[in-house]
Amino acid sequence: MTSKERFLAAVRGEQPDRVPVCPDISNMIPCRLTGKPFWDVYIFQNPPLWKAYIEAAEYFGFDAWSDWAPDLEFKGIPRVSFQFGRVSRESVVAGATIGTPFGIIGQEMTYRAADPPATTGPALKNLVEDIRKIRWLLRRIKRVKFDNAVERRGLLGDRGVVGVSISIPGFQGWIDFATLENLSYWYFDRPDLIEELRRVHHAAALKVAEQIIDFRPDIIDIAASGGITLQSPKIFRELALPTLKVITRWAREAGVPTMMHSCGRARDLVSICAEETDLNCLNPLERPPLGDCDLREIKRAYGSRLALMGNLPTTTLMLFGAPDEVESECIAAIDDAAAGGGFILSTGDQCGRDTPEENIFRMIDTAHRYGKY
Repeated sequence: MTSKERFLAAVRGEQPDRVPVCPDISNMIPCRLTGKPFWDVYIFQNPPLWKAYIEAAEYFGFDAWSDWAPDLEFKGIPRVSFQFGRVSRESVVAGATIGTPFGIIGQEMTYRAADPPATTGPALKNLVEDIRKIRWLLRRIKRVKFDNAVERRGLLGDRGVVGVSISIPGFQGWIDFATLENLSYWYFDRPDLIEELRRVHHAAALKVAEQIIDFRPDIIDIAASGGITLQSPKIFRELALPTLKVITRWAREAGVPTMMHSCGRARDLVSICAEETDLNCLNPLERPPLGDCDLREIKRAYGSRLALMGNLPTTTLMLFGAPDEVESECIAAIDDAAAGGGFILSTGDQCGRDTPEENIFRMIDTAHRYGKY
């Protein structure tokens, strides 16, 4: 089987020729391998992160998963203005603004030479004032442009899958644009505005989802990092679950598999997704202390309804462990979750910048040797 066939078979809950192996090296390691300051990749697209990732996947030789956030075209929206602020040898501060009839939406990002960018000036500061801007903007989504996804497909070929991601309502979908403190206060103090934000995000997500399903990507990725860590299961049910249920049902009816990424605590999310949605696969199923997932227990409880992807620890094992330790943990994960298919060997979350390459190579080699069905 090709890497693409192998990955898709596992996501659908089927048994491929061997366990697919896909360490999460989505950002830091591809940037490091370019040998350039990280802001060259993130700001100047030299090279674009997705090209750096595909080159890294080819270098290590694993079953790749290239995730793409859709390019949106808006009706009558002015071009986004991008301005540089403070610049030093360590960091570059830049801001992006867009005009609306109700005022400017602006966000500040700090880009560092050897770390991924961070939001240092959130776009949403006062929901009473900002809700009209967000409502106006999201209602003007015209179409999704897929040129970039087509280019990725051509470059990646059969070495892996290209997923198109969709953001769903909830704290996990808004944390890039507002502080967690503000979201928490707004949820309890202004539930009317939070519900309006949920409704406009829900409508926009479904409009985007329809076009993505028509495009028929390899998989649809539901972006939900921290889905339970950033909010309670109750809040996730209120804000995120209605949208998740519709998107996964539509995708199932169209024959397009879906996968959700939600790092951190996720055991409650496993039950919700397996019992109440049509989701195909969930990752990264982090174990304590970063998460609360037991791979063996989850496989026994839900392996017939949900494909699993995970869950080698990145901040301990992959970063500081010896290759022999990595091999032992890979074997344990395969023993815990690979029986009958529906399992992708991966890391708990993104591998850190300084993860030893020999640990990644050993992880991949172990899957090739020990993960055969």
